Amino acid sequence: MSRIELVDLRKEYGNVVAVKAMDLTIEDGEFIVFVGPSGCGKTTTLRMIAGFEDPTNGEIRIDGTVVNEKEPGDRDLGMVFQSHALFPHKNVADNIAFGLRMKKVPQDEQAARVKEVSELVRITHLLGKMPAQCSGGESQRIALARTLVTEPSNFLLDEPLSSLDAKLRRELRAECDRLHDELQKTFIYVTHDQEEAMTLADRIIVMNQGEIVQQGTPMEIYSDPVSYFVADFFGNPAMNLIDGEFAKSGDGMEFKSGHFDIPLPAKFSAVTSGSGTLGIRPENVGIGASSGGATIEREVELVEPLGKDTLLYFETEEARPFVAVIEGTEEVKRHANVTINFPDDAIFLFDANGDRIR
Repeated sequence: MSRIELVDLRKEYGNVVAVKAMDLTIEDGEFIVFVGPSGCGKTTTLRMIAGFEDPTNGEIRIDGTVVNEKEPGDRDLGMVFQSHALFPHKNVADNIAFGLRMKKVPQDEQAARVKEVSELVRITHLLGKMPAQCSGGESQRIALARTLVTEPSNFLLDEPLSSLDAKLRRELRAECDRLHDELQKTFIYVTHDQEEAMTLADRIIVMNQGEIVQQGTPMEIYSDPVSYFVADFFGNPAMNLIDGEFAKSGDGMEFKSGHFDIPLPAKFSAVTSGSGTLGIRPENVGIGASSGGATIEREVELVEPLGKDTLLYFETEEARPFVAVIEGTEEVKRHANVTINFPDDAIFLFDANGDRIR
């Protein structure tokens, strides 16, 4: 069993607070993904868990034992970095076996474990090659194997796929998922890529400005964001977010913006007047016949066919356009006037501070 607890964890660099009083429990065997923009504190948190950074305050507990004073090598953690950091003068087999040699593991056991782990990550054919002869994806697998061979209780991965192209990232995401399923050990993964977080995590920890702003399963984060920040961060294409005003309209409320004046569903009748934001995900925007929500007429500014889906872009007063996703088999021409439908159950509202209005 390997349970990791962060208790009132804080990290300061002079006057800069990188991590603010974090409390988090990571259960044995979980695949946890820390996600957020650059500078949000996710890598600093990982480095404190690993022992490469000392907390300014708080405790890190592994299996109930406080490890703040323990050296990285004594925490039974395996770390995979963004850079592969392979020894260029050693072949792949020797790179993988390096940690075992440092622990003075017998030669025959080293060879057996290198063979076993190379089969696990499917790089047996590379063992005799030098790192310079390996591709980026192969080098990342070697770095994974080098960590796996030491058999740590927990695996820490700091943006390991960010330097790879899109196809390789997809392949190695699947590899990480498979390894977690086979090894049944705790994986703590740091990324700025919301797609990686959604596809890999059992639980996502969303960070911003040094603190956790939301945590939950991928679908909880996606379908029930607690704030404008989370709603905007997750989704491709991103959620449509339109700034405007909430105003009284008869017995109900209306959202008013230059291009989108929309009566709000009855469930929002208690919303107070003032500035705010209306959000709706592109895949939930209805085009054509109404499905029970508010409708408006707008001209299509751009059509972007993507095969299975087609994206329709509409002009707004925002810096980015309003986007709708339709089936790729549907044909809509640029400059066509279409009916945009806002289903009642697909609308999100956020107040002037960016907090979700329930």
